Amino acid sequence: MQLFHHYATELSAISSHVKPFPVTRARVAVRNESLAAELGIDLKELETDALLSALFSENGELQANSVAQKYGGHQFGQWNPNLGDGRGLLLGEIKAPNGAFWDLHLKGAGQTPYSRHADGRAVLRSTIREYLAGEALHVLGIPSSRSLCLLTSHEPVHREQRERGAMMIRTCQSHIRFGHFEYFHHSNQPQQLEALFNYSFKHHFPSCLNSPTPHRDMFQSIVTKTALMIAKWQAYGFNHGVMNTDNMSIHGITFDYGPYAFLDDFIPEYVCNSSDHTGRYAFDQQPSIGLWNLNALAHAFTPFLEIDEIKAVLTTYETTLVNEYQILMKRRLGLYEHTINDAQLVSEIDVLIAEWMTILEDEKADFHQSFRLVSEQLLSLESLDLSSISDNFVQADRVRQWCVNYHEIQQNLISLSDSSWAQIQQKMLAVNPKFVLRNHLVQEAIEAAEDDDFSIFEVLVKVLTSPFEDHPEFAHFSEPPANPQKGISLSCSS
Repeated sequence: MQLFHHYATELSAISSHVKPFPVTRARVAVRNESLAAELGIDLKELETDALLSALFSENGELQANSVAQKYGGHQFGQWNPNLGDGRGLLLGEIKAPNGAFWDLHLKGAGQTPYSRHADGRAVLRSTIREYLAGEALHVLGIPSSRSLCLLTSHEPVHREQRERGAMMIRTCQSHIRFGHFEYFHHSNQPQQLEALFNYSFKHHFPSCLNSPTPHRDMFQSIVTKTALMIAKWQAYGFNHGVMNTDNMSIHGITFDYGPYAFLDDFIPEYVCNSSDHTGRYAFDQQPSIGLWNLNALAHAFTPFLEIDEIKAVLTTYETTLVNEYQILMKRRLGLYEHTINDAQLVSEIDVLIAEWMTILEDEKADFHQSFRLVSEQLLSLESLDLSSISDNFVQADRVRQWCVNYHEIQQNLISLSDSSWAQIQQKMLAVNPKFVLRNHLVQEAIEAAEDDDFSIFEVLVKVLTSPFEDHPEFAHFSEPPANPQKGISLSCSS
């Protein structure tokens, strides 16, 4: 494969050249064939011998110009300048058949100048979690980094306990984080900060260069994309868990997976990170933390923008997030995007959605099963056979009344369009997944993979990359967890 090294050559002053260090008895356990095809990578290059040679041999093309990036970040609200790629290396950029450039980044590559005395390794557990999450979110339409391949090894790595070491090649538009800009601003390195901006304009925000206000346009793009991403997290019940600014991408993609979780029961204040003792990164706090992080990033724009300009851009965040969230929730409930001039009907739709979410919260109902249930049983509403939905809730009368209200509103919407009940149901089934990446399933896949059995992992990849289909042979993977398996909380080492 042909690699480019734009970051390594153009920003050499803010990165460190480091070669990856091999792990014991490494082998390629997983290749992401669909992603490889999108990037124009021959699968033969991802076979064990070929890949290990490219990564670790003296003349290997994947290690020739690998670099560790320097950045800082606000971690749980506290500024930390002593961050950077502590276990990952940017191998270079690859040009996809469509002309777009994508980073290839090796996670678990060994120590770098930014490892802070850590071993620079990744474990099999965390690489499996990241691979599965990237694929699951991507298919749901939530922007994310993705994994190209996963390598296992027999090298022991010590975390809370002794585990198997692993490596992963991760792809995304770039690995530039909020913390890159923050670091060079707070460390008073204006030349390096300007170089980072110039690089970002050239390679990632080229349209801004044609604007009389390039920095404002770039900041606006980051604000908008971040708002859209978090709206999608909220609509699909995804809790990132560690929204430090060094884990926030300038591209508005889900990035740096740690103790993430998709909700089981709908508990808005759910915290998936056992290290988050104050609930800073709870599910329902994610929208406000997104804005906090953007405010932190905004300081790096102050040499180029007036405070009033920055405030004006930041005020668009909430509106963008709320509008996107409402669109997604209407889509999930089959309340499609007709242009409605009836203010009363618009208000009734908003009340209907709010009541549905309140029911789920009051019942602590399974978030994903509840949306799928309405999707699958929608046709019964045409004849007002409501028991197929309401009998699944404790407050059956309340849910039955909600169904009646839903039916009346849907009839009004149908009268404004050419849609039928059956068409609405098909659209709902296409946006409400039957299969969701739940932590207890991930744990099953991890435990099997520790014994070199990737069969559960492979099934999860299959159902998560086509989560709206029935897959009757794998129906048990769609079932909600038993009570002891619900709401699993994990540490940052995840």
